[in-house]
Amino acid sequence: MKQKTHKAVAKRFKTTKNKKVMHRTAGQDHFNTRESGKTTRNKRRDQEMSKTLEKNIKQLMPYS
Repeated sequence: MKQKTHKAVAKRFKTTKNKKVMHRTAGQDHFNTRESGKTTRNKRRDQEMSKTLEKNIKQLMPYS
């Protein structure tokens, strides 16, 4: 029987070609004027998921 992809996880995480799990940096919605320019620029790029959680995410997205 086919496994189902957990849709909430699939919307929040992307898998790269080299099987790294990436997620969007938190806190981008509002109250960004008080932060330094360096913080704002760093929030623009995605971050790699920690190795401890990466295993769980990959189980929830079997076909990615």
